Amino acid sequence: MVYKKTKKEFDYYIYIDYSKNLIGYMILERENFKKILSKISRFRHFKDARNKGLYLKNIKNTIKREDIFSYFVKIKIKEMRQNLEIYSDVLDFLKKNENCLILISVDNHEYSNFKKLVNIVDTGKTEVMKESELRKNTPEYQISLILDNILNIERLKNVK
Repeated sequence: MVYKKTKKEFDYYIYIDYSKNLIGYMILERENFKKILSKISRFRHFKDARNKGLYLKNIKNTIKREDIFSYFVKIKIKEMRQNLEIYSDVLDFLKKNENCLILISVDNHEYSNFKKLVNIVDTGKTEVMKESELRKNTPEYQISLILDNILNIERLKNVK
């Protein structure tokens, strides 16, 4: 598998992910990118956790204790049927910040449709990549785990 390298620094990092019937996104500024990394060092993919219930409980406590949400420009979780709302929020953000370098990581399942939408408003300063193209253990990959875990927490909360 070929991984894209993301050596350059972006002004904003946008992550779009989904889990079962939920889709979400989060936007992170470059200034907060490095600050948040030390607070999420224990995060991993939910599917890799042995005791999933205990893992999510610990992650939920870490998110609350470290006030993880305060580092993001915006975080939104919706049901999958409301994915157009997620897309339109991100496209509005791209239009308002058209002079900024932006990296967007999109779940593989949503990549092709989202890439077509971004091409409509892209000024050439936006890089869209599949989630699977994020190199494991890189800062970009580690940040993507935040959304992965938040979606799983929400999904399991709705099941109960």
